Amino acid sequence: MPVDFYAAMEYGEVYKLPPRIAMQTELPPPDDDPDSNYDQANGRYVFSYDPAGTATITTTIVHALSSIANVDVSQGEFSLYDSIDPDALERLFRPKADGEPRLDGHVCFTALGHEVYVFANGDLFIYPPSDAGSSPRP
Repeated sequence: MPVDFYAAMEYGEVYKLPPRIAMQTELPPPDDDPDSNYDQANGRYVFSYDPAGTATITTTIVHALSSIANVDVSQGEFSLYDSIDPDALERLFRPKADGEPRLDGHVCFTALGHEVYVFANGDLFIYPPSDAGSSPRP
């Protein structure tokens, strides 16, 4: 619900701001809410990266994992090096020697107890930790 604010002008005069300038007190949920990326039907989080974009695969993975697992990577709570060599991961999916993009292939690893699947087409699937005895992922 909008809240009206007042603006103080020179000489102590106060004017009510027009409604279009009124501020909302309730904020919508942020777009980076990991639950908004959860694919209930398949039991996984779905993210994507743009192979031609500026964000690296590893940056996308670290941000996705930190939002899902609620860890602060800036405080050293998590390092991708504990699970996979980030430089090798980047080399796997960079364009071929002739400049053509890699269209096929994927790699899977475990980080923070989550199974992470990275595909050459830009798909990134992260499965939450599962009970022992669950069937393997695709």
